[in-house]
Amino acid sequence: MSENTSYTTEEIARLLKISKLKVYDLIKKGELPSYRVGKQMRVDHTDLEAYKQLSRSASSPVPASGGADEPSGQVPSGLLLPPSALMPPLQLMQNSPLGKPPGLNIVITGQDISLDILATHLERAQPSARPLRSYAGSLDSLIAMYRGESDIVSTHLLDGDTGEYNLPYIRKLLVGYSFIVVHMLARSAGFYVQKGNPKAIRDWANLAGRDIRLVNRERGSGARVLLEEQLRLIGIRASALNGYGREENSHLAVAGVVARGEADVGIGTEKAAKIVEGVDFIPMIQERYDLVMIKKPENEAWIQSVIDILRSPSFQSELSSIHGYDLSGTGRILFEN
Repeated sequence: MSENTSYTTEEIARLLKISKLKVYDLIKKGELPSYRVGKQMRVDHTDLEAYKQLSRSASSPVPASGGADEPSGQVPSGLLLPPSALMPPLQLMQNSPLGKPPGLNIVITGQDISLDILATHLERAQPSARPLRSYAGSLDSLIAMYRGESDIVSTHLLDGDTGEYNLPYIRKLLVGYSFIVVHMLARSAGFYVQKGNPKAIRDWANLAGRDIRLVNRERGSGARVLLEEQLRLIGIRASALNGYGREENSHLAVAGVVARGEADVGIGTEKAAKIVEGVDFIPMIQERYDLVMIKKPENEAWIQSVIDILRSPSFQSELSSIHGYDLSGTGRILFEN
């Protein structure tokens, strides 16, 4: 392999058999030097090999230095220490491109295009910031934040018992954290059906029909939670639905399956139905799409930048050109502790 070879974060995740969020976590901590080419983060082959070698060294047994009553110094089996535990900060700095310290990496997790636009504005507002985009469902995003792997998380999770979006889940998952929740946008969610809606699907109960083929979203996604909460409220066992086990990882993919006639119905947002030919959209609910950020002293500057961006005419003007967004409450702080 040439020393000039470099890898994307997706390729690194496949090579190391870890999640993309974990790759971003290693980059954030300075354990895996990276640099940006356009909008894409890349890691050089030599830096990846150095990381792997240090990881192997960290997991190797360390000779005992004392008597029988002293700890052996052996690293427990399966424990993989990060290279930063062995490498002084100066060496980490020297391994970064051009010998400069890495910028402030801010991981933004979620799947809506509005987050890509936010990342662009944040990079302009905070020149030292390096926004890193990770695409995951709402629950997985919040779990990543709890683990310290994400800095800005988007979520659209309905609590069927209260009719409240997001806050019931955030409070349960981010126990012990100080956080702020800011409204991003509202958008219509509902059913993708084939043109003309030949199966006459109009409400959640219709999904239980024997001749109805569903295409589902992955576990943890907001659309999956919306489906399961609605079915729970009307007493339908979700797993009994025809096609419940077929999963796709985006609104566009779900709409595409319906458009190709491989399913009769899927759950998603109106925007995807405007992009994919061959589907109609049946609106069922106006969902709230919010941002969550962990409050720490070192985060204060960029958190304020995010809020200022959300409230700015330039950001809202850019979003207003995208069909299906309600921006009437964009930038409003919903909760802070």
